[in-house]
Amino acid sequence: MADPSVVATGIRSLGREALALLLSGTCPGCAEPGTLLCDPCRGRLEASPVDVRTPQGRVVRAALTYEGVAARCIRRMKDDGETLLARPLGIALAAVLVSVAGSGVSVVPVPTSRAAFRRRGYRVPELLIRRAGVRPLRALSASRARRDQRGLDVAARARNAEGSVRARLPGVGARVVLVDDVVTTGATIDEAASVLERAGFEVVAAVALAATPLHGKHSGFTSDTSPTRRK
Repeated sequence: MADPSVVATGIRSLGREALALLLSGTCPGCAEPGTLLCDPCRGRLEASPVDVRTPQGRVVRAALTYEGVAARCIRRMKDDGETLLARPLGIALAAVLVSVAGSGVSVVPVPTSRAAFRRRGYRVPELLIRRAGVRPLRALSASRARRDQRGLDVAARARNAEGSVRARLPGVGARVVLVDDVVTTGATIDEAASVLERAGFEVVAAVALAATPLHGKHSGFTSDTSPTRRK
């Protein structure tokens, strides 16, 4: 049995390390030191939904626009491993999930590539869904490596997404909502939704944490006017 004094010393050491990590950090939104996310920047992550369309005409509801504080927080979570930011971002995602995911509807994350999972150690869309308070259904998986979508135009993104995902189980008429972290042109959403439908799922909606302003150049970037929109 472990010596209680040794255990207590270890706990105190972990606590000091966690505090040191916090104090050495800065808010990703405004660079205020000593905080994971300051209150004003947290307020800027309140859901402000926008609807965008994919190349195939599917409507995707995004909780945030990928710019400013939201973009910086998402990059910090994805690129720097600050997964604690998934909680406030998950709250924003929950606001749009509630509007489309009713009773009997499962929530399916867009799959993370094997390379991205090895690099991060976690799957971003799945993590966000869990932080939104929902249990994800892993009905899709990555089927091949693909190029980074950044820097590709609409047509190139669509070609790059083709064949990149596969169904892990049959749908048999199951109703699902498809979730991604950031939508730019929507090519990945189109491919994932098509794969689900071929497997027998009914895709009732698609949502994302954020949509890039670039998306509006391709597909009608419109703000939601529901009461949840932040004024």
